[in-house]
Amino acid sequence: MALLRAREVVMARFRPMLARHDITEQQWRVLRVLAEAGPLEATELAARASILPPSLTRIIRAMEERKFITRNKVKGDGRRAKLAISSTGLALIEELAPERIAIYDAIERRYGVEQHERLLDLLESLIHLEAGEE
Repeated sequence: MALLRAREVVMARFRPMLARHDITEQQWRVLRVLAEAGPLEATELAARASILPPSLTRIIRAMEERKFITRNKVKGDGRRAKLAISSTGLALIEELAPERIAIYDAIERRYGVEQHERLLDLLESLIHLEAGEE
């Protein structure tokens, strides 16, 4: 419960920014993952963005309509496709960068650099342990 409450506290800072641009939290995660990782197949994108595959299907459709992402067939296998962030999606990330950075900076100032880094390290450690990576 503590992790869920912490997530809600942090996301409360981001939701107004996302709402002003009519972007859902899940859509934002998709954009961020694709911007950081590059083109991915839907199953990998769902895993990295922590979105259930059936939900991702709907999200992809909406994001393609808004031209935030593109879908390209995998060469040699017409059944598979890779999703990529488009120039429109990248422009949105760039547009929101100053506000996003200000939010992260405010969180860091509130807890201090050392404690903030320690928290991030602990969370990464938890993720890797639970994923079976050690």
